[in-house]
Amino acid sequence: MPQLPDADTLLEALVAQMAPHVTDDTALVGIYTGGAWLAERLHERLGIRHPLGTIDVSFYRDDFGAKGLHPQLRRSDIPFDMEDTPVILVDDVLFTGRTTRAALNELFDYGRPARVDLAVLVDRGERQLPIYPRYCAHTLPAPIGSGQRLQLSKADDGTLSLRLIDA
Repeated sequence: MPQLPDADTLLEALVAQMAPHVTDDTALVGIYTGGAWLAERLHERLGIRHPLGTIDVSFYRDDFGAKGLHPQLRRSDIPFDMEDTPVILVDDVLFTGRTTRAALNELFDYGRPARVDLAVLVDRGERQLPIYPRYCAHTLPAPIGSGQRLQLSKADDGTLSLRLIDA
């Protein structure tokens, strides 16, 4: 596996890609955990007017029965009117597309957005569903091992970092 890129550098690349497309009506929704951390920073950097939304897709996953609940469930919070609002869904790593599918299902429970775009820090390039990001800071050049996953971590000082861990 090649050296992983710096998370803060990738965040700046996302800001540069997204900035020309953000309007006064745009809203951000981050997927817990890593996507929510990124969305917080993007929200501030892009000057998004709507309050930041966050979602926990645990109950919407299609593998819920097999995997069970994540040990740290969080409350989803969409503090704006979803109806006819352009939404950018933010996640840290796009892999199979199943988390994104679950997030879309949950978003539509809150209303019908004008459109939903996906922003990710890293695309692993392996998909089980036809889901692709509009904004992506980095695509891995080759698949990583099936027993490994890419994880975004947040230090106590707020520093973000990517690391490869055994699943």
